Amino acid sequence: MPLVNFSNLDFEQIKVSIKDYLRANSNFTDYDFEGSNLSTVIDALAYNTYITSYNANMVTNEVFIDSATLRENVVSLARNIGYVPRSRTSSRSVISFEVDVSTTTASSVTLKKGLVAISSQQFGSQDYTFSIPKDIIKTVDSDGIARFYDITIYEGTFVETQFPISSRTPNQKIILPNTGIDTSLITVEVLESSTSNIKTTYTQYSGLIDIKSDSRVYFLQEIPNEKYELLFGDGVFGKKLEEPNVVKVGYMISAGAAANGIDSFTFSGELIENNGTPVTTAITALVTDGSSQLGAQIESVDSIKRYAPQIYASQNRAVTASDYEALIPNIYPEAESVSAYGGEDLSPPQYGKVFVSIKPVNGVFLSTCLKDFLIEKINRYKVAGIQVQLIDLNYLYIETDSNVYYNTNKVQSGSVIKADVLASITEYSSSSALNKFGARFKYSKYQTLIDNSNIAATSNITNVQIRRDLEPVINKFGQYELCYGNRFQVKNSSTDKCGTNLLDAENKGFNVRSSGFKISGISDTLYLGDIPNMGLKTGKLFFFKLASPKQAIIVKQNVGIVDYIHGEIKLNPIKFVSTSIVRNKVPIIEISAIPYSNDVIGLQDLYLQLDLNYTTVNSVVDKIDSGDDISGSNYIVSPSYDGNELVRGTPQLIAAETSSASSSSTTPSSTSNTSSTILVNSNRVAQSTFNNTQSTPGY
Repeated sequence: MPLVNFSNLDFEQIKVSIKDYLRANSNFTDYDFEGSNLSTVIDALAYNTYITSYNANMVTNEVFIDSATLRENVVSLARNIGYVPRSRTSSRSVISFEVDVSTTTASSVTLKKGLVAISSQQFGSQDYTFSIPKDIIKTVDSDGIARFYDITIYEGTFVETQFPISSRTPNQKIILPNTGIDTSLITVEVLESSTSNIKTTYTQYSGLIDIKSDSRVYFLQEIPNEKYELLFGDGVFGKKLEEPNVVKVGYMISAGAAANGIDSFTFSGELIENNGTPVTTAITALVTDGSSQLGAQIESVDSIKRYAPQIYASQNRAVTASDYEALIPNIYPEAESVSAYGGEDLSPPQYGKVFVSIKPVNGVFLSTCLKDFLIEKINRYKVAGIQVQLIDLNYLYIETDSNVYYNTNKVQSGSVIKADVLASITEYSSSSALNKFGARFKYSKYQTLIDNSNIAATSNITNVQIRRDLEPVINKFGQYELCYGNRFQVKNSSTDKCGTNLLDAENKGFNVRSSGFKISGISDTLYLGDIPNMGLKTGKLFFFKLASPKQAIIVKQNVGIVDYIHGEIKLNPIKFVSTSIVRNKVPIIEISAIPYSNDVIGLQDLYLQLDLNYTTVNSVVDKIDSGDDISGSNYIVSPSYDGNELVRGTPQLIAAETSSASSSSTTPSSTSNTSSTILVNSNRVAQSTFNNTQSTPGY
C-alpha cells in the first residue's frame, strides 16, 4: 500500500486521504465507507490527525521569534539574545513644598519612602497614588523651613518584600510576586542576616563587562505572567549570596500610561523630624512642575519581536543610525517614533554629528530637561568623538481634495458617499502608514482606499498639497528656513505640451502659497509668492497683497529663495508683526506647495501627518455608470491640477482705492523694489502644468 503524506490541515481533506489510503488495499477496493460503521472510525482518525497536525504547526511556530505568538515564548527567545523587554513604566511628576518647623528644635526633616501624594481631582474616574522609592532628607534653614524642592514622585504603590537565603533550598529563585512592576525603580539591599542592621545596596546590571567576583550586582529577567525574577552572582561573576543573607527588594506597582496628565496633588506622605517626631502640620500645598508624564505600558509582543533582533545587532553600542533608532525606545519607552541620521546626509554636511528626532506618545516636543536626560543616557552607547543632538520634530502635513464619482443606482445620496469616504480617511490618518518618521503617503493606495469606501464609488480625482507651519517670532527680526523633503511642482513652466511659450505675466510664479501676515512698515495683509529663475530649479520669493482674489500687487521683492528640487524655502531676516492664523495662542503662517510626486515621504526629521482639517471630499454623480448619459456628452469633469488660488484661506483684500490705482500688468522685476500688479489667468495656469520630466511626477 502507498504511504500518504498528511500535509493538509483541512479535516475533510484528511478524511479523503485516509480513504484513498484504505482503497489502495485490495480488501477495501469497492468498500462503501460512507454507509458503514467504518466511517466513524475514519472520522476519529481524521480528527486525531487534525489535532496532531495543528499542535505540531503551533509548536513549530513558537520556536522562532518571528512566528511566535505567546508572550512567554517571545520573551524566552528574546532572552537568548540578551534582550530584556521594557517593563511597565510609572508616570512621574516633579513637586515642591515647604515644611515649617520653626517652633521646634529640629535640624532636618525626612520624607519617608512610600506614599507621598494622591491625585487631588477625579482623573478618568480613578484616583492614583504617587510614591518615592527612597527617603529624602532636607536640612532646616535659618528660618526654620525645610524646603522640599524639585522632588520627583512616581505613580504607584511602593512595596517591600524580603527573601531569606537558604542553603537547604536548591536552585532557590527570587521572584517578585506582583505584576505591573516598574523595573527601573527596583531597589535591592542585602542584609547580613534577619537580625542584622548591616545592609549592602546591589545594582542592576545587564552585561558582564567590569563585573568581578565581589561585585554587588544583580540581573533581571521577565518570566511568565509578566512577573520578574532576580538573579545574583555565582562568585565568579558577581558576589554570591549565602545563608543567612536576606534580600530586601523594594519596587513600585504602577498603572502605567493611565496616570499621565495629572497636574494636581494632595500631600499624603510621612514626615519625621531628626528626633523622631512626626510632622503633620505647617505643610504648604504641593506645587507641580507640569503634568505627570512618561508612564507607559509593558512592552508589547510586536515591539519585542521588532527590537530584540535590532538590539542584538547593535551589540549595545550606537554606531549606525539604525542603532540609535533601536536603542532609544529602550531608554525612553514613551517614544512613539524615532528618526536618526548622520550629519553627512545634510547639505552642507556636518561630519561627526548624529541628529535624533523623537515623537513622544503624549505631546509633541521634548522638554529641555528630558533632552538632557536622554543625551546622558545615549552617550553611554555612542562612539567616542560623535556628537549627538536631539532636535525637535517637524510636522509635514498632507492636504487632499477629492472629487468622488458615484453610481446613483447603488446609493441613496451623495452625502452617504461623502460620509463613508471621510470615515475611511479618518481611520487611515491615524494608522501606522503615517504618523511616524520615515513614513510615505502612497497616492495610489489612498485613491484605492477612497474607491473601496463604498460600493457605489466608481472613481476619484484627488489633488495633493504639502504644508509646513512657520511659527514667526513677533516684533523681532528673524531668518527662517522650511524644509519639505519633497520636490515642488513648478506648475508654470516655459512651454506647454504643445510647445507654446507660456512664460508671461499671466502664468509666471505663485507655486508657493501662504496664509496672511503683516510685517513691520506695511499695514496691509501680505502673502508669500515666488517667481522661478531660468532652469526652473530655484526661484525668488516676494511679498504681495491682493487687490482682488486674482490680482496680486507685489510690495517687496527678493525676500528669500526657494529651491524647487529639494523642497526648501529660505526667508531673509524679516520682522513679522502679526499673523492671520493664531493656533493655541501661537502665531502661525501656513505655507504650502504642490509636490512634484503625489507619493510624499517623511524625510529625516519630518513627521508625516494627514491633516483632516484640510481634507475635503466632494461627491460627483457619475452619469455614465449611472446610465443617465451613456454618450458622456454631459459628463462632469474634475480638474487634476490645482493652481487657481494665489493664497491660502479667505483672501484679505486691500482698500478699493488702492486696487484702482494699480492699472498696469507687469512681471515682477528681479531688481526693482517698487510695487507691481499681476493679473493671474487661472485657466492659463492650469494649462501650463504639462511638461516633460525624467522622474515620476504627480503632475
